Amino acid sequence: MNRTKKNYMLAFHLVLSTAILTGCSNIEGRHNEKTGQQTDIVAEKTDNDVEKGITFQDGNGNVVVLNDLKGKVVFINFWATWCPPCIAEMPSINELKAKFGENENIIFLMVDVDGKHKKSQAFMDKREFNLPVYIPHSEIPKEFLSGAIPTTVILDKKGAIAARIEGGRDYSKPEIVNALKQLIEE
Repeated sequence: MNRTKKNYMLAFHLVLSTAILTGCSNIEGRHNEKTGQQTDIVAEKTDNDVEKGITFQDGNGNVVVLNDLKGKVVFINFWATWCPPCIAEMPSINELKAKFGENENIIFLMVDVDGKHKKSQAFMDKREFNLPVYIPHSEIPKEFLSGAIPTTVILDKKGAIAARIEGGRDYSKPEIVNALKQLIEE
């Protein structure tokens, strides 16, 4: 292999590695390397104009308009099947959803950022997760997703961002359950 070709291959692999690490990385906040858990909440409480026009689509082609969910707490997780921190936090999200059972005051939206509903639904089914899969149906504003996954956005009943969390997290912890219960009661 000649030197020029080797240099191109090396450059290609460096760019590819950087893209993979950046696409599934922690942009803001501190990251605990031992646990893989995010330690900071990136954003808190915003006005409720952000979610106007944001839509997601389920596997049957049904469109969910985020603005129509006002009056409910909305837990949105942006993820991908190829993202290790996304996969690592999925059992705790499944457990969190189970804790709220059939509570009609909270909605869970698991949004596959790659837009591959069949692949992401197969992922959920294989692991026996009872989490509803959606794909983006509109542009996702940077207030929701600024590039890093997993990212979780929690909206209060007025549609305002109550929290935006980048990086993996254990969502089964009591403090998260209690925070969601408090939002439901507001």
